[in-house]
Amino acid sequence: MEMEPIMSVHVDLDLLALDLDGTLACPGDPGWDEARQAWNLAVDQQPAAVATVASVRDVRTVVSAARQAGLRVAAQSTGHNASPMEDLAGTILLRLSELRGVSIDPSERVARVEGGAQWSDVTSAAAEHGLAALAGSSGDVGVAGYTLGGGVSWLARSHGLALNHVRAFEVVTADGELRRVDPQHDPDLFWALRGGGGSFAVVTAIEFALFPIREVYAGALFYPLERASDVLNAWARWTDTAPAEAMSIGRLIRFPVMPELPPQLSGRSFAVVEVATTLDPAAADDLLAPLRALGPADDTFATIPVEQLDQLNMDPPAPVPMHGDGWLQTDLSTEAVEAVLQAAGPGVDTPILAIDLRHLGAAVTPGRGGGAVDGLPGAFLGFALGITPTPEDVPPVRAAVTGLLDAVEPWRAQGMYLNFAEHPSDVSGFYDPHTWARLRAVKRTYDPDDLIRSNHPVPPA
Repeated sequence: MEMEPIMSVHVDLDLLALDLDGTLACPGDPGWDEARQAWNLAVDQQPAAVATVASVRDVRTVVSAARQAGLRVAAQSTGHNASPMEDLAGTILLRLSELRGVSIDPSERVARVEGGAQWSDVTSAAAEHGLAALAGSSGDVGVAGYTLGGGVSWLARSHGLALNHVRAFEVVTADGELRRVDPQHDPDLFWALRGGGGSFAVVTAIEFALFPIREVYAGALFYPLERASDVLNAWARWTDTAPAEAMSIGRLIRFPVMPELPPQLSGRSFAVVEVATTLDPAAADDLLAPLRALGPADDTFATIPVEQLDQLNMDPPAPVPMHGDGWLQTDLSTEAVEAVLQAAGPGVDTPILAIDLRHLGAAVTPGRGGGAVDGLPGAFLGFALGITPTPEDVPPVRAAVTGLLDAVEPWRAQGMYLNFAEHPSDVSGFYDPHTWARLRAVKRTYDPDDLIRSNHPVPPA
């Protein structure tokens, strides 16, 4: 008796494949594993089908076909932050990775980017006009997902979150309609898309502001990991008076032995301070003097084109298997630094590869007005990760990351940064009660049947 609806779905998917400008892959098809792959290779996505769309018409077609077949839709461009998605049974994975068009209006300082664009597509195009975007620290991160969750860039302390500067979204809603969403058109949906994540519609394009920045002074100071206590404490006190024009990250990183890495990094472990600033080099050197007085083993600071900022954090240039998670932290006192070091510092046998602590505040502070999220609480944004090349590697890495988060619990801030939440969560805890209730009301209005799936879901009821 259950075979009839299953056969009906198969027939519907066959018809859908014939109606697409792009491609449809189903289990067992050649290329199936590649089509369903997330950026995190440890995530095993098993959707009902994968539609790699080639046009906005395709997006509308997939959404309408899914609704008629009793399936759901989950949009992805690069597949970053896929870990919280959970089971994709009964879901069409809608890949926008072929929709990467970028157009720049230099007179208005506005970019329009398609829903599958990556930040490297945007930063290079904007740089041709002497402009900068509030881009992610990795060039291969998708613009849409990054922006829907907030968007913490190397310019965040001076310019705010990426979502603060969105002018308009173009989306396909659950009814299959293409809408331009801005402050005058569907303003409640415009509000929800800025920080509420991907539960409300499939984003096919975004328009956002650019900034007249050609170059930045940026680099990293490397110290032996054994000096982590001195370095992190000195950097934490340095952040107390750092100007908004300076964004920085304090890191503990254990580089694996890899031929792709420079010899001075491969197989070695460091405490690192990274800084990007729009101050002129002389003022920046004055600012960095207390950190340089600690005697770094390597100092990479230089004036660089702003589009090269995606290389500063040394993020993997290609998909990897990993487990990680993030948190917001109220402060980085001596006691908080010690908690981090006790969990994963020098002398600790840990599978954690890297711990990042990003300095927030200034223009990232909540209260700038705008969407469901307008800033991030707390003074620091943390993230820890380990590589998990085999299933057996996952439990020890997960245990180590969980242990670190437990260690810093006394300094955890309320809320969460959506893009750094790498586990299935009760998303209601990411927002205050009023915001959560309003997000659910928007979901009920535009997607009452919960057709659109997200890695951090907002349910309609």
